Amino acid sequence: MERKVVVTGLYMMNSLGMDIKTSWENIVAGKSGIRNITLFDTTQFATKIAGEVPGDVEEYIKKYCKKHTIKQMARGTKMCFMTAKEAVKDSGVDFEKLDKERCSVVLGVIGTGFSKIYEEKDPSNRILRTMDNAMPAWISLEYKLEGPNFTIATACSSASYAMSYGFDLIRSNRADVVVTGGASANITPEEIGGFNEVYALSTANAVPEKASKPFSKDRDGFVMSEGAGILVLEAEEVAKARGAKIYAELIGYGLSSEAYNIMAPMKDGYGMAKTMEMAIKHAKINKEQVDYINAHGTSTQLNDLYETMAIKKVFGEQAYKIPISGSKSMIGHTLAAAGAMGSVITVLSIHNKTITPTINYDPDPELNLDYIPNQSREKDVKIALVNSYAFGGHNATMVFKKYE
Repeated sequence: MERKVVVTGLYMMNSLGMDIKTSWENIVAGKSGIRNITLFDTTQFATKIAGEVPGDVEEYIKKYCKKHTIKQMARGTKMCFMTAKEAVKDSGVDFEKLDKERCSVVLGVIGTGFSKIYEEKDPSNRILRTMDNAMPAWISLEYKLEGPNFTIATACSSASYAMSYGFDLIRSNRADVVVTGGASANITPEEIGGFNEVYALSTANAVPEKASKPFSKDRDGFVMSEGAGILVLEAEEVAKARGAKIYAELIGYGLSSEAYNIMAPMKDGYGMAKTMEMAIKHAKINKEQVDYINAHGTSTQLNDLYETMAIKKVFGEQAYKIPISGSKSMIGHTLAAAGAMGSVITVLSIHNKTITPTINYDPDPELNLDYIPNQSREKDVKIALVNSYAFGGHNATMVFKKYE
């Protein structure tokens, strides 16, 4: 009999809150976390807006780490560490009572704020702060976890790939608990400038909070943001044995490579559709059972068009009845952490029977599905998909189910 994989802990930090309660309440209220960039001077850049976390990371981290440890962490690592600590706390898991060789950390990472580190005069700890594997390493060290511990980098689907591997570790009986998700701290001159060069970012600087507008007719690019999203996955029998609360069940995923173009998605959303179909098959459900989708929804012309086409291709007439959230309209695009952020929001939606809106929505005649425009909605979600698509053609879809 296959092991069930459940979510027992979760936490997020993003442009709408340094803690999960504040962030969730603001997302449900349809607020925007997009503001003018303060992390560097944007005078020379076409894009001057982003989704920075609203608190002082350097102050917050002091509650979680000793001073000498803080010096060894980059900005993204700090956000990831704090978020992981809170997710583990939320889960109630006591690693001292578990076989630590069966406890793992798998994270999606593509940047921790490297460029700023190399601009600093003090070179001490530079290597430690720029290690790609620093995020899971610090979490493993904190709890002395001895199972597989590593990062995955597939651009904006990194966290989803990480969660998929975490799922496999538990399903295949190689782990009992996996701390997984992702983090990103990419609001840097290099990243903003680089994405400006390929015309991927919004330049709607005049009214920042309205710049991210997935599925809207006047969308002009994504809004970069930062943050971390962490989920604690656990084997059902382990969670039940300790009396853990269970938010939802992770029942499957789909992963694919489009092998089409290094930046552009496959025309007509074929690759996106294939990934959703793979996820539905892997989860052993019928497509008719899907009653909510947390979309990748980046606010770019092609992604939103092709994702809409893909949903129609997979679900046919049912597509018009499935509510679809564009969470990035509120928190921006957290790149490597995007799949985890969407998953945390989706699990909370299932748990709280509330689906979150796509704000700044102005209908596009070509995009005519139910994007939950501008206002949250009550809904008892049974099965949800979370989509993540990335440069390089790295596609991912996660499938979550109400735990009963």
